[in-house]
Amino acid sequence: MFFYQILGISVGNMDPLFMAMSYFRRRKYEECADLCTKILDKNPYDQTFWSLKTKALTEQVYIDEVEAEESGIAEMIMDENAVAQVARPGTSLNPTGDGQGSGISRAMRPTTNSGRPVSGFIRPGSQSSRPGTMEQALKTPRSAQTARPVSSASGRFVRLGTASMLSNRDGPFINMSRLNLHKYADRDNLSKTLFEYIFHHENDVRNALELAALATEKSQYKDWWWKVQLGKCYYRLGMYRDAERQFKSALKQQTIVDTMLYLGKVYQRLDQPLAAVDIYKKGLEHFPGEASLLTGIARIYEGMRVNDEMTQWFKQVLEVDSMNVEAIASIAADCFYNDQPEIALRLYRRLLQMGVFNIEIFNNLGLCCYYAQHYDITIKCLERALSIADDVESADVWYNISHVAIGVGDSNLAYQCLRLAVAMDNSHAESYNNLAVLELRRGDIDKARAYLTAAQDLNPDSYEPHFNQATLSKSMGDLQTGYTSALKATEAFPDHTDSKNLLNLLKEHFTKL
Repeated sequence: MFFYQILGISVGNMDPLFMAMSYFRRRKYEECADLCTKILDKNPYDQTFWSLKTKALTEQVYIDEVEAEESGIAEMIMDENAVAQVARPGTSLNPTGDGQGSGISRAMRPTTNSGRPVSGFIRPGSQSSRPGTMEQALKTPRSAQTARPVSSASGRFVRLGTASMLSNRDGPFINMSRLNLHKYADRDNLSKTLFEYIFHHENDVRNALELAALATEKSQYKDWWWKVQLGKCYYRLGMYRDAERQFKSALKQQTIVDTMLYLGKVYQRLDQPLAAVDIYKKGLEHFPGEASLLTGIARIYEGMRVNDEMTQWFKQVLEVDSMNVEAIASIAADCFYNDQPEIALRLYRRLLQMGVFNIEIFNNLGLCCYYAQHYDITIKCLERALSIADDVESADVWYNISHVAIGVGDSNLAYQCLRLAVAMDNSHAESYNNLAVLELRRGDIDKARAYLTAAQDLNPDSYEPHFNQATLSKSMGDLQTGYTSALKATEAFPDHTDSKNLLNLLKEHFTKL
């Protein structure tokens, strides 16, 4: 403010367009939109402010869609794309596949509800809050923020628009029902910003698709940008093969990193991870050392459980970007589950030095210190994790403290920790399972059965409650229930040796009857 006063210029006398552009560049999108609204109230047909307001409203809800996300309940249930039910090993992201990695079993490394191994990093869309119903999953709005500068212009020309540009304070900014998409498709200065507004802000994929198709036709199919937008619309509508054709056609005209990442997402949804890896590797030929492509390859190998390859690619990411939190966290998690807690401890300490301060980092530091036999630091780290955790997050910390208590032989403390974990999160299936084991040691069969039933209801895909139920039923003489539970345990985890041995023992017993 003082600088402008020296020049004899007051802020109130500044050009409104300059102020609006300044707000936009500084990512003050609300102030930019409000200023544009004031100008549009005076001149509703000013295309410059109309386009800038459209861009500002879009940036408020813009989300980078090149990030790969896990399939939600709506995608899994409503998906009509046919994929191989039993794919060849090493060619599918299906969690039922065996994988060909470092050999870490599901008994040692936990998995998510979708069957993917737990990584050391929460990715966009991977573990976000899940909607309660399918309708909510289909209607969940997208929201995020990004920083994209507006294109600079050498001059300003006031262009008058049409009646569809008129906005009402009590209604939407743009009346979608009055839009003449054929007219806007001919205007390059408005069509692209209008498409992004329809696609991201209004989330109206069908109108956005129509506008993109008309603009592609007007450009005589020579504009790669519109082909990419067509592919994004097809992808959002679940038409993956059509999206694949559009992205491939765009790559023939212009080689862009984002287009390759979009195409890789399509192949992952089609359960063709090796095709996605080939696309990313071709992209590395044009853009050597591109961190996003290296990260994409590492994520695919992690989803396929090829942990050795995943680690190698994440190490290449660190060679390019030594501050990449995802690469450091994923390598640290892999080292921890490979019985290398000392290396994992060094990596997590590096994350702490970089400024990563949350419950997860202290929880992982505590576990690494425990398995590296730094018992004095273990409790301090877990106490710090509890001090900054909410109720749901603290359940995992109490569960880990119970493991520490079991390791030092204090079963009473372990029991108290597990009860606290259940009190904090009554859907914590692992705590119910371990409570059942402790109750079995105490000889309380009824409580053990109740806890096992709760664990099976909460996480029916886990083998541990079924195996413990089978063991309990066999010891009580209920061989039929034990056989059923052992069969479920082997179905959930085919490589679990104890479950297979128990199942074979029960089969031999039945044959002798």
